Amino acid sequence: MTPEEILPDDLMERIRGRAAGYDQDNSFFHEDLAELAAAGYLKVFVPVPDGGLGLGLEAAAALQRRLATAAPATALAVNMHLVWTGVAHVLAARGDDSLGFVLKEAGQGEVFAFGISEAGNDSMLFDSGTTATPEGDGSYSFTGRKIFTSLSLGWTRLGIFGKDAAARNGDGELVFGFIGRETPGHETLTDWNTLGMRASQSNTTLLQGAVVPPERIFRKLPVGPNQDPLVFAIFACFETLLAAVYTGIGERAFTLALEAAKHRTSAKYGGRSYAQDPDIRWKIAEAAMAMDGIQPQLASVARDVDALVDHGPQWFPKLVGLKVRATENARAVVDIAVRVSGGSSYFRGSELERLYRDVLAGIFHPSNEESAHSTVANAWLGPLEM
Repeated sequence: MTPEEILPDDLMERIRGRAAGYDQDNSFFHEDLAELAAAGYLKVFVPVPDGGLGLGLEAAAALQRRLATAAPATALAVNMHLVWTGVAHVLAARGDDSLGFVLKEAGQGEVFAFGISEAGNDSMLFDSGTTATPEGDGSYSFTGRKIFTSLSLGWTRLGIFGKDAAARNGDGELVFGFIGRETPGHETLTDWNTLGMRASQSNTTLLQGAVVPPERIFRKLPVGPNQDPLVFAIFACFETLLAAVYTGIGERAFTLALEAAKHRTSAKYGGRSYAQDPDIRWKIAEAAMAMDGIQPQLASVARDVDALVDHGPQWFPKLVGLKVRATENARAVVDIAVRVSGGSSYFRGSELERLYRDVLAGIFHPSNEESAHSTVANAWLGPLEM
Protein backbone atom coordinates (compact mmCIF):
# COMPACT_ATOMS: atom_id res chain seq x y z
CA MET A 1 0.00 0.00 0.00
CA THR A 2 1.20 3.52 -0.79
CA PRO A 3 1.18 6.43 1.68
CA GLU A 4 -1.63 7.98 -0.38
CA GLU A 5 -3.76 4.86 0.03
CA ILE A 6 -3.25 4.67 3.80
CA LEU A 7 -3.55 8.45 4.25
CA PRO A 8 -5.93 9.48 1.45
CA ASP A 9 -6.29 13.12 0.48
CA ASP A 10 -9.68 13.57 2.15
CA LEU A 11 -8.35 12.30 5.50
CA MET A 12 -5.29 14.52 5.13
CA GLU A 13 -7.45 17.56 4.50
CA ARG A 14 -9.58 16.89 7.57
CA ILE A 15 -6.45 16.53 9.68
CA ARG A 16 -4.93 19.69 8.19
CA GLY A 17 -8.18 21.52 8.82
CA ARG A 18 -8.06 20.80 12.56
CA ALA A 19 -4.37 21.56 13.14
CA ALA A 20 -4.71 25.32 13.61
CA GLY A 21 -7.54 24.89 16.12
CA TYR A 22 -5.61 22.40 18.22
CA ASP A 23 -2.67 24.78 18.23
CA GLN A 24 -4.79 27.81 19.14
CA ASP A 25 -6.60 25.99 21.95
CA ASN A 26 -3.53 24.07 23.17
CA SER A 27 -5.69 20.94 22.98
CA PHE A 28 -5.07 17.26 22.28
CA PHE A 29 -5.78 15.84 18.82
CA HIS A 30 -8.57 13.49 19.88
CA GLU A 31 -10.36 13.61 16.50
CA ASP A 32 -7.16 13.02 14.54
CA LEU A 33 -6.24 10.06 16.73
CA ALA A 34 -9.68 8.50 16.34
CA GLU A 35 -9.60 8.84 12.56
CA LEU A 36 -6.05 7.52 12.29
CA ALA A 37 -6.93 4.54 14.46
CA ALA A 38 -10.02 3.82 12.34
CA ALA A 39 -7.86 3.96 9.20
CA GLY A 40 -5.49 1.32 10.65
CA TYR A 41 -2.63 3.82 10.86
CA LEU A 42 -1.63 2.75 14.37
CA LYS A 43 -1.14 -0.80 13.09
CA VAL A 44 1.51 0.00 10.49
CA PHE A 45 4.07 -2.36 12.09
CA VAL A 46 1.55 -4.96 13.26
CA PRO A 47 1.77 -8.22 11.25
CA VAL A 48 -1.08 -8.88 8.85
CA PRO A 49 -2.25 -12.02 10.75
CA ASP A 50 -2.70 -9.83 13.84
CA GLY A 51 -4.82 -7.30 11.96
CA GLY A 52 -2.09 -4.88 10.91
CA LEU A 53 -0.49 -3.61 7.72
CA GLY A 54 2.73 -5.58 8.16
CA LEU A 55 4.97 -2.74 6.95
CA GLY A 56 8.55 -1.83 7.86
CA LEU A 57 10.43 1.26 8.95
CA GLU A 58 10.92 2.67 5.45
CA ALA A 59 7.17 2.61 4.81
CA ALA A 60 6.41 4.05 8.27
CA ALA A 61 8.86 6.90 7.69
CA ALA A 62 7.19 7.73 4.36
CA LEU A 63 3.81 7.77 6.09
CA GLN A 64 5.03 10.04 8.87
CA ARG A 65 6.50 12.42 6.31
CA ARG A 66 3.08 12.65 4.67
CA LEU A 67 1.17 13.04 7.94
CA ALA A 68 3.51 15.79 9.13
CA THR A 69 2.74 17.88 6.05
CA ALA A 70 -0.82 18.16 7.41
CA ALA A 71 -0.31 18.29 11.19
CA PRO A 72 3.22 18.21 12.63
CA ALA A 73 2.12 17.95 16.26
CA THR A 74 -0.21 15.05 15.51
CA ALA A 75 2.59 13.26 13.64
CA LEU A 76 5.09 13.90 16.42
CA ALA A 77 2.81 12.44 19.08
CA VAL A 78 1.82 9.43 16.94
CA ASN A 79 5.57 8.82 16.56
CA MET A 80 5.68 7.61 20.15
CA HIS A 81 3.21 4.81 19.46
CA LEU A 82 5.04 3.96 16.26
CA VAL A 83 8.38 3.90 18.10
CA TRP A 84 7.25 1.15 20.48
CA THR A 85 5.51 -0.88 17.80
CA GLY A 86 8.50 -0.26 15.54
CA VAL A 87 10.90 -1.45 18.24
CA ALA A 88 8.85 -4.63 18.62
CA HIS A 89 8.97 -5.10 14.83
CA VAL A 90 12.73 -4.45 14.58
CA LEU A 91 13.46 -6.87 17.43
CA ALA A 92 11.20 -9.57 15.98
CA ALA A 93 12.95 -9.28 12.62
CA ARG A 94 16.19 -10.08 14.47
CA GLY A 95 14.77 -13.09 16.27
CA ASP A 96 13.82 -11.36 19.53
CA ASP A 97 10.13 -11.72 20.41
CA SER A 98 10.35 -10.09 23.85
CA LEU A 99 7.95 -7.34 22.72
CA GLY A 100 5.66 -9.55 20.70
CA PHE A 101 2.82 -8.64 23.06
CA VAL A 102 3.17 -4.98 22.01
CA LEU A 103 2.35 -5.86 18.40
CA LYS A 104 -0.53 -8.11 19.42
CA GLU A 105 -2.04 -5.47 21.70
CA ALA A 106 -1.54 -2.72 19.12
CA GLY A 107 -3.48 -4.96 16.74
CA GLN A 108 -6.26 -5.00 19.32
CA GLY A 109 -6.37 -1.20 19.50
CA GLU A 110 -4.06 -0.36 22.40
CA VAL A 111 -2.13 2.92 22.10
CA PHE A 112 1.46 3.03 23.33
CA ALA A 113 3.43 6.03 24.56
CA PHE A 114 7.04 6.68 25.50
CA GLY A 115 7.72 7.47 29.17
CA ILE A 116 11.51 7.57 29.02
CA SER A 117 12.79 11.18 29.05
CA GLU A 118 13.86 12.76 32.33
CA ALA A 119 14.99 16.30 33.05
CA GLY A 120 18.78 16.48 33.32
CA ASN A 121 19.35 12.86 32.27
CA ASP A 122 21.93 13.34 29.53
CA SER A 123 22.64 9.59 29.59
CA MET A 124 19.19 8.91 28.10
CA LEU A 125 18.79 5.12 27.85
CA PHE A 126 21.97 4.38 29.77
CA ASP A 127 20.95 5.67 33.20
CA SER A 128 17.81 6.84 34.98
CA GLY A 129 16.80 9.07 37.83
CA THR A 130 13.60 7.08 38.29
CA THR A 131 13.80 4.40 40.97
CA ALA A 132 12.73 0.85 40.16
CA THR A 133 12.16 -1.05 43.40
CA PRO A 134 11.85 -4.86 43.30
CA GLU A 135 8.73 -6.08 45.08
CA GLY A 136 9.90 -9.67 45.65
CA ASP A 137 7.52 -11.37 43.24
CA GLY A 138 9.22 -10.26 40.05
CA SER A 139 7.29 -7.00 39.85
CA TYR A 140 8.80 -3.52 40.28
CA SER A 141 7.40 -0.25 41.56
CA PHE A 142 8.53 2.90 39.75
CA THR A 143 8.86 6.36 41.25
CA GLY A 144 10.09 9.31 39.24
CA ARG A 145 9.26 12.15 36.88
CA LYS A 146 9.05 11.64 33.12
CA ILE A 147 8.99 14.69 30.86
CA PHE A 148 7.82 15.13 27.26
CA THR A 149 5.31 12.28 27.46
CA SER A 150 3.72 12.78 24.05
CA LEU A 151 0.29 11.20 23.63
CA SER A 152 -0.19 11.84 27.34
CA LEU A 153 -3.98 12.14 26.94
CA GLY A 154 -4.38 9.23 24.55
CA TRP A 155 -2.18 6.33 25.60
CA THR A 156 -3.44 3.09 27.08
CA ARG A 157 0.06 1.59 27.56
CA LEU A 158 3.09 3.57 28.75
CA GLY A 159 6.63 2.23 28.34
CA ILE A 160 8.84 3.30 31.26
CA PHE A 161 12.21 2.54 32.77
CA GLY A 162 14.02 3.16 36.04
CA LYS A 163 17.06 2.09 38.02
CA ASP A 164 17.36 -0.58 40.69
CA ALA A 165 20.46 0.90 42.33
CA ALA A 166 21.14 -2.11 44.56
CA ALA A 167 21.21 -4.66 41.74
CA ARG A 168 24.37 -6.10 40.17
CA ASN A 169 26.35 -5.78 43.40
CA GLY A 170 25.52 -2.12 43.72
CA ASP A 171 26.41 -1.16 40.15
CA GLY A 172 22.73 -0.74 39.38
CA GLU A 173 20.38 -2.19 36.82
CA LEU A 174 17.99 -0.49 34.39
CA VAL A 175 14.53 -2.06 34.38
CA PHE A 176 12.10 -1.61 31.46
CA GLY A 177 8.37 -2.31 31.57
CA PHE A 178 4.86 -1.17 30.64
CA ILE A 179 2.04 0.16 32.77
CA GLY A 180 -1.59 0.46 31.70
CA ARG A 181 -3.73 3.55 31.99
CA GLU A 182 -5.66 1.75 34.74
CA THR A 183 -2.48 1.12 36.79
CA PRO A 184 -2.50 3.04 40.10
CA GLY A 185 0.42 5.29 40.95
CA HIS A 186 0.78 7.56 37.94
CA GLU A 187 -0.41 11.10 37.26
CA THR A 188 -0.45 13.17 34.08
CA LEU A 189 0.20 16.84 34.81
CA THR A 190 -1.33 19.61 32.71
CA ASP A 191 1.91 21.50 32.18
CA TRP A 192 2.17 21.52 28.36
CA ASN A 193 1.91 25.17 27.31
CA THR A 194 4.67 25.57 24.77
CA LEU A 195 5.79 27.60 21.80
CA GLY A 196 5.01 24.86 19.30
CA MET A 197 3.95 21.23 18.84
CA ARG A 198 1.08 22.10 21.16
CA ALA A 199 -1.42 19.42 20.11
CA SER A 200 1.07 16.69 21.06
CA GLN A 201 0.21 17.46 24.71
CA SER A 202 3.57 16.07 25.85
CA ASN A 203 2.76 16.56 29.51
CA THR A 204 4.91 15.46 32.43
CA THR A 205 4.09 12.06 33.94
CA LEU A 206 4.61 11.47 37.65
CA LEU A 207 5.27 7.88 38.69
CA GLN A 208 4.40 7.42 42.34
CA GLY A 209 4.96 3.76 43.09
CA ALA A 210 3.37 2.50 39.87
CA VAL A 211 3.79 -1.29 39.83
CA VAL A 212 4.74 -3.21 36.71
CA PRO A 213 3.92 -6.93 37.02
CA PRO A 214 6.55 -9.55 36.12
CA GLU A 215 5.04 -10.33 32.72
CA ARG A 216 5.35 -6.66 31.75
CA ILE A 217 9.03 -6.35 32.68
CA PHE A 218 10.73 -6.93 29.35
CA ARG A 219 14.37 -5.89 29.87
CA LYS A 220 16.99 -5.53 32.60
CA LEU A 221 20.23 -3.92 31.46
CA PRO A 222 23.42 -2.77 33.18
CA VAL A 223 23.85 0.94 33.75
CA GLY A 224 25.94 2.55 31.03
CA PRO A 225 26.34 2.06 27.27
CA ASN A 226 25.75 -1.48 26.03
CA GLN A 227 25.10 -3.37 22.83
CA ASP A 228 21.71 -4.84 23.69
CA PRO A 229 19.43 -5.08 20.63
CA LEU A 230 16.75 -3.10 22.50
CA VAL A 231 19.02 -0.04 22.57
CA PHE A 232 19.64 -0.28 18.83
CA ALA A 233 15.94 -0.80 18.09
CA ILE A 234 14.89 2.24 20.14
CA PHE A 235 17.52 4.49 18.58
CA ALA A 236 16.75 3.23 15.07
CA CYS A 237 13.00 3.83 15.33
CA PHE A 238 13.12 6.99 17.43
CA GLU A 239 15.70 8.85 15.34
CA THR A 240 14.38 7.72 11.97
CA LEU A 241 10.76 8.54 12.69
CA LEU A 242 11.70 11.92 14.18
CA ALA A 243 13.66 12.66 11.02
CA ALA A 244 10.58 11.72 8.99
CA VAL A 245 8.31 14.14 10.85
CA TYR A 246 10.67 17.08 10.42
CA THR A 247 11.30 16.22 6.79
CA GLY A 248 7.54 16.41 6.33
CA ILE A 249 7.51 19.86 7.91
CA GLY A 250 10.19 20.95 5.46
CA GLU A 251 8.20 19.55 2.55
CA ARG A 252 5.07 21.45 3.56
CA ALA A 253 7.02 24.68 4.05
CA PHE A 254 8.55 24.25 0.59
CA THR A 255 5.09 23.79 -0.94
CA LEU A 256 3.87 26.96 0.77
CA ALA A 257 6.95 28.84 -0.44
CA LEU A 258 6.26 27.79 -4.03
CA GLU A 259 2.65 28.93 -3.76
CA ALA A 260 3.71 32.28 -2.34
CA ALA A 261 6.34 32.85 -5.02
CA LYS A 262 3.81 32.18 -7.76
CA HIS A 263 0.97 34.25 -6.30
CA ARG A 264 2.75 37.26 -4.79
CA THR A 265 3.26 40.07 -7.27
CA SER A 266 6.01 42.65 -7.46
CA ALA A 267 5.62 46.29 -8.46
CA LYS A 268 9.35 46.30 -9.16
CA TYR A 269 8.81 43.70 -11.87
CA GLY A 270 5.75 45.32 -13.39
CA GLY A 271 3.18 43.30 -11.49
CA ARG A 272 4.70 39.95 -12.39
CA SER A 273 4.90 37.24 -9.76
CA TYR A 274 7.85 36.88 -7.45
CA ALA A 275 8.61 33.67 -9.32
CA GLN A 276 10.37 35.99 -11.77
CA ASP A 277 12.49 37.64 -9.06
CA PRO A 278 16.09 36.27 -9.25
CA ASP A 279 16.56 36.53 -5.48
CA ILE A 280 13.37 34.60 -4.75
CA ARG A 281 14.29 32.02 -7.36
CA TRP A 282 17.66 31.54 -5.66
CA LYS A 283 15.94 30.96 -2.31
CA ILE A 284 13.52 28.44 -3.83
CA ALA A 285 16.43 26.61 -5.43
CA GLU A 286 18.28 26.57 -2.11
CA ALA A 287 15.28 25.00 -0.35
CA ALA A 288 14.77 22.48 -3.17
CA MET A 289 18.38 21.31 -2.95
CA ALA A 290 18.09 20.97 0.82
CA MET A 291 15.03 18.75 0.48
CA ASP A 292 16.62 16.73 -2.32
CA GLY A 293 19.47 15.88 0.05
CA ILE A 294 17.53 14.74 3.11
CA GLN A 295 14.82 12.63 1.44
CA PRO A 296 17.14 9.92 0.06
CA GLN A 297 19.16 9.81 3.29
CA LEU A 298 16.00 9.18 5.31
CA ALA A 299 14.82 6.44 2.97
CA SER A 300 18.26 4.81 2.85
CA VAL A 301 18.72 4.59 6.62
CA ALA A 302 15.20 3.22 7.15
CA ARG A 303 15.68 0.70 4.32
CA ASP A 304 18.93 -0.54 5.87
CA VAL A 305 17.17 -1.15 9.19
CA ASP A 306 14.50 -3.18 7.39
CA ALA A 307 17.12 -5.14 5.42
CA LEU A 308 19.12 -6.04 8.57
CA VAL A 309 22.20 -4.32 7.16
CA ASP A 310 25.10 -4.51 9.60
CA HIS A 311 26.81 -1.13 9.85
CA GLY A 312 28.52 -2.19 13.06
CA PRO A 313 29.82 0.75 15.12
CA GLN A 314 28.72 3.18 12.40
CA TRP A 315 25.01 2.55 13.05
CA PHE A 316 24.67 5.10 15.83
CA PRO A 317 26.51 7.87 13.93
CA LYS A 318 24.21 7.23 10.98
CA LEU A 319 21.10 7.46 13.15
CA VAL A 320 22.00 10.56 15.15
CA GLY A 321 23.42 12.21 12.04
CA LEU A 322 20.12 11.65 10.23
CA LYS A 323 18.12 13.14 13.08
CA VAL A 324 20.28 16.26 13.38
CA ARG A 325 20.47 16.82 9.64
CA ALA A 326 16.71 16.38 9.20
CA THR A 327 15.75 18.75 12.01
CA GLU A 328 18.29 21.41 11.07
CA ASN A 329 17.41 21.03 7.40
CA ALA A 330 13.72 21.54 8.17
CA ARG A 331 14.48 24.68 10.20
CA ALA A 332 16.45 26.09 7.29
CA VAL A 333 13.70 25.33 4.76
CA VAL A 334 10.97 26.83 6.97
CA ASP A 335 13.09 29.94 7.39
CA ILE A 336 13.48 30.25 3.62
CA ALA A 337 9.74 29.76 3.16
CA VAL A 338 8.99 32.58 5.60
CA ARG A 339 11.37 34.90 3.75
CA VAL A 340 9.85 33.99 0.39
CA SER A 341 6.28 34.40 1.66
CA GLY A 342 6.79 37.86 3.10
CA GLY A 343 5.23 39.63 6.07
CA SER A 344 1.90 37.79 5.93
CA SER A 345 3.64 34.70 7.31
CA TYR A 346 4.49 36.64 10.47
CA PHE A 347 0.85 37.01 11.47
CA ARG A 348 -0.70 34.73 14.08
CA GLY A 349 -2.78 32.02 12.40
CA SER A 350 -0.62 31.75 9.30
CA GLU A 351 0.31 28.14 8.60
CA LEU A 352 3.93 29.13 8.15
CA GLU A 353 3.87 30.94 11.47
CA ARG A 354 2.79 27.67 13.09
CA LEU A 355 5.37 25.63 11.19
CA TYR A 356 8.04 28.12 12.28
CA ARG A 357 7.15 27.43 15.92
CA ASP A 358 6.69 23.68 15.48
CA VAL A 359 10.00 23.11 13.74
CA LEU A 360 11.95 24.60 16.66
CA ALA A 361 11.07 21.56 18.78
CA GLY A 362 13.54 19.57 16.70
CA ILE A 363 16.51 20.99 18.58
CA PHE A 364 15.29 19.49 21.88
CA HIS A 365 14.73 15.86 20.89
CA PRO A 366 17.51 13.38 21.60
CA SER A 367 20.06 13.16 20.27
CA ASN A 368 20.72 16.87 20.49
CA GLU A 369 23.41 18.53 18.41
CA GLU A 370 26.10 18.26 21.08
CA SER A 371 25.43 14.59 21.83
CA ALA A 372 25.26 13.71 18.14
CA HIS A 373 28.61 15.32 17.38
CA SER A 374 30.17 13.46 20.29
CA THR A 375 28.78 10.17 19.02
CA VAL A 376 30.06 10.74 15.50
CA ALA A 377 33.49 11.95 16.69
CA ASN A 378 33.88 8.89 18.91
CA ALA A 379 33.03 6.61 16.01
CA TRP A 380 35.71 8.09 13.77
CA LEU A 381 38.38 9.19 16.28
CA GLY A 382 37.83 6.92 19.25
CA PRO A 383 36.84 8.07 22.76
CA LEU A 384 38.15 11.31 24.18
CA GLU A 385 41.24 10.72 26.31
CA MET A 386 40.81 11.86 29.89
